[in-house]
Formats: sequence, C-alpha cells, structure tokens
Amino acid sequence: MVGIAQAGSRIAPPGSRRAGSICAVNKINLSEKLSLIHEYWRPKVVGEMNGQEVKLVKLQGEFVWHFHEKADELFLVLHGGLRLDFRDRSVNLGPGEMIIVPKGVEHRSVAEDEAHVLIFEPASTRNTGNVYDDQLTAPDGVPI
Repeated sequence: MVGIAQAGSRIAPPGSRRAGSICAVNKINLSEKLSLIHEYWRPKVVGEMNGQEVKLVKLQGEFVWHFHEKADELFLVLHGGLRLDFRDRSVNLGPGEMIIVPKGVEHRSVAEDEAHVLIFEPASTRNTGNVYDDQLTAPDGVPI
C-alpha cells in the first residue's frame, strides 16, 4: 500500500510519474492518522493507488441521502458501529466489517456514536455524491 509517511508530507520514489502526489513506500499508522481528525464527515486522504484514494473519516449522526453516479464505494469500519441505509433495507456494520456500495445505489450513513471508517473510492469522489450541501460536502483530496 502506498500512502503518506508523515502528516502533510508528499514523497514520490525517484523516477515516479506521481511526483507531488501522496505517494510513499512507508507504513501508515491508521490510529495515528485518526487522532489528527477532529471533525465529522470530512474524509482525509491517507493514500492513493491506481486512481483510487484511501480515506479515513470520523462519523457521528446521520448523513444525507445520496448516490455516486460513476463510483463504487467501500466502507470498512475500524471503530464503533455504522449503519448504511438503502431505500429497501439497512445494513449494520461493526469493527472489521465492510460493505461495497455499487455506483448509482442511493444510500446514507448513520453512526449513533462516533465511528471511525476507512473509505476506498476513485480520486475526487465527492462525499455527498449527487447532492451539493454546503454543510456536509467536504473538499476533495484533502490529505492528513
């Protein structure tokens, strides 16, 4: 896995086509990165590979209904619990459990208590998908 070696650093191996991008050949401590996140619903990029971003996010409360027209989304719960609501059902996830939401499927995330989640999706995927919400839409590609 490639990712950020130190908070805010951007390192690319010699000869890399990704100079200036988030690229390092060092381990990433997810607990350390999560300790740097202080707001909910604001995913932070901890790694990039093959046009995909690996993001960490803290969630609490209820998110907006939305879908991603061109992107599948993977949610892996690291801490706490997460409920993914779909129009026809809900799926509860605990630590170590994941779900892949296919593109075009409307959903919302709900975390009764604080949850820590790893998200894997194509770069520049807006967290609110087809919905523009000034309070919930996070900036794209923000590293931690």
